[in-house]
Amino acid sequence: MIARLSGILAEAGVDHAVLDVNGVGYLVQASARTLGAIGPVGGAVMLFTEMQVREDAITLYAFGSAGERDWFRLLTGVQGVGGRVALAILSALDADELGRAVAGGDKAMVARANGVGPKLAMRIVNELKDKVGAVAIGPAGTMPAAAGGAAGDALSALANLGFRPAEANAAVAAAADELGDAATLDALVRLALRKAAK
Repeated sequence: MIARLSGILAEAGVDHAVLDVNGVGYLVQASARTLGAIGPVGGAVMLFTEMQVREDAITLYAFGSAGERDWFRLLTGVQGVGGRVALAILSALDADELGRAVAGGDKAMVARANGVGPKLAMRIVNELKDKVGAVAIGPAGTMPAAAGGAAGDALSALANLGFRPAEANAAVAAAADELGDAATLDALVRLALRKAAK
């Protein structure tokens, strides 16, 4: 699986970008939010990625933060939400707004995204509320990964190891509380793994 790409932005479209990594051009689908933040063509870019393999296609999705990628994974785990719909939701709502919508059961907020009707919005809110849980949502309604940095990278590492989002969030949040703001990624991951194993 391709977890992230670092290279030069070769091309940017309405819903995609092409990233040149050592002469290989990777076509990635991305939210309007990510595309708006990656900078001009010709600039250096690092994007988190998620690869989906289907019978008829292999698609690479890109994100500006590990937190956005984690929300994408949660969203695509909901029946009826494919990659395009998940990107539409992430284009309409940032991680903070999405966290508040899920925590508050606000289906109208989720339905603001293109292609999301009231029934699908209700399913998304109901299913994600159970998966994310109160532990995973901080005081401002965000997942720890939304802040990025070492905590976001640690959360991504645990997710890549197979931990459920709620477990990973709880373990990383506990580790970050214990170690403080100056914690390194290595220290955070080690302590989070110990806490998740308890």
